[in-house]
Formats: sequence, C-alpha cells, structure tokens
Amino acid sequence: MTSTAVPTAVVVDGGYELAEGGRWFEGRYVYVDILSGRLFELRDGTGPVQLAGLAVPLGAVAPVSDRPDTWIAAAGTGIALLSADGTLEWLDRPEDRTPLPSRMNDGVADPAGRFWAGSMAYDATPGEGSLYRTDPDGAVVRVLDGLTIANGPAFTTDGTTMYLADTAVGTILRCRIDPLSGDLSGGPETFARLGDGEGSPDGMTVDDEGCLWVAMWGAGAVRRYHPDGRLLQTLTVPAPPPHVGVSAPQRQPPVHHHGPARGEEPDRSLRRGAERSRTSRRNGGLLLAGPALMCARTPRASR
Repeated sequence: MTSTAVPTAVVVDGGYELAEGGRWFEGRYVYVDILSGRLFELRDGTGPVQLAGLAVPLGAVAPVSDRPDTWIAAAGTGIALLSADGTLEWLDRPEDRTPLPSRMNDGVADPAGRFWAGSMAYDATPGEGSLYRTDPDGAVVRVLDGLTIANGPAFTTDGTTMYLADTAVGTILRCRIDPLSGDLSGGPETFARLGDGEGSPDGMTVDDEGCLWVAMWGAGAVRRYHPDGRLLQTLTVPAPPPHVGVSAPQRQPPVHHHGPARGEEPDRSLRRGAERSRTSRRNGGLLLAGPALMCARTPRASR
C-alpha cells in the first residue's frame, strides 16, 4: 500500500455548510450543499452556479434520462423530482414515518437507472438510518435498515455489486445486486472496517479497474481498495473531512471537503474530524486533486 500527498488546486474556496455529492454528468459537474438545500453546477470560466435552492436539506441528485433539466433528488425526508424552477414533485417521503427526526443523505443512480439513497437521524442515533431504491416506475423501496449514517453508494459498471458506507460505525458494506430487478442477492457483507485513527468512510466511487475510492472523514485522505478488500493506495489531501467525487474526462478526481455539520458528530472519530476541520485552511470548499484516474461514467436515473 502506498501513501501519497496529492497536488491540489483550489477550485472554490469556502462558502458551504456541507458540500457533497459531486458527480460528472456528460461533462457537467454538479454537487450539493446538503444543509442549505442548494444544488450547484461548476462551470468553466464562471465558477459555481446555483441551479436550485430548497427549503429542505438536499442530499444528492441524478439527472432524469427522459426529462431534460429534471433531477431525481434525495431531499428532506424522501425522494422527489426536482424541476428547473426549483419545485419538488414528491414520489415518497418515507422518513416522515420514522420515530425520530430524520433526513435523506447521499445517493446515486445505478447503471440500470435506479436511484439509491440513504438516510440518517438528525442526531445520528445508531440504527435509525436506511437505504432506499427508487425504481423507474417511481416506486420507492426500503432496501436496508439498521444503518446509522448511510453514505455512497457506489456501483460497479455491470451493476452487480454495490458498496455502501455506514460512516458512524466505520464500516464499508458490499452487496450483490440482481442487475435486472435491483434486488439484493443475499444480505450485505463487511468489505472493510476502519479502526480508531483511520477516519470514517464517506463518499465513494468505483474506477474503471473496479477499484473503490473512499473519502475518509476526519483523516484528510482518500483511499483506494481492490475488489478483494486490499488497501492499494492512500491519497492525503489538505482537508480533514473530504468527500470524493467522480472523475472528470481529464482523469482528475475532484475532492469535496467541508466544514463540520451541526448535529452530525455521533462518535469520537467524527468529533475529532470536526475539530480538525474547524482549523483547516480549506474548510468548506472544493479541491481538484490528482494523480489521474478514470472512473466509470455516472449513470442517469430512469423515470
């Protein structure tokens, strides 16, 4: 395993509460500021442009394949279609039916166009998070429960394997998926478990060699894992709580880093990461980091 300090360029310097969910969609780089409910696109020569501002938290989006300028969004307590004028058409709000105040978190479309998104309790109560799948017909299905802070997920290009982080407990799960139905083939297995001082797994993506890249909250690092679970590489970045995004066509992965989120420090490692982020020079902005890699194309959602 190699550990490398990564050359970084500051693309956006500060100004976000919790910037995550960075994805490339056919040449467009979009990301969210979760707690402020804002969706941004980073454009060459002009910097970030706000595409939408919501009255609820916005965890992640994916473009809808047959509806231009429409996004499927993990927002507030559920899943909605987000139009260009900022209106939400709710498909379901399953977290309204949970015993504790909760919200949606990270999410992504799989290669078949299904949208997967996790949830968490605002106070990060253990076991109160879930993972949901939104099918092309708009049905929202609870796939897993008993999670704490669901992050990711990330899929292999054939859609048969999904990785999912439970950030608060320091675990990366791996699930086998039926690519036709989206159903899990058996229960999740532990792919990696992080110890004290290693940070906590957060955003992730799969590269074109099938390896998993994972941002480590509280460690100022992004890790690359082989599909057999071996740690291949650790990239250190000047941002204690980074979030990794999908690579650009230029083969460089943008790395989000963000300030501590209020009420989202459920264990000691996350608290330590939050304390370090308060003193970081690059708190709440966007870095472009190398070395080069090529990740699979980010799918659109079917609806």
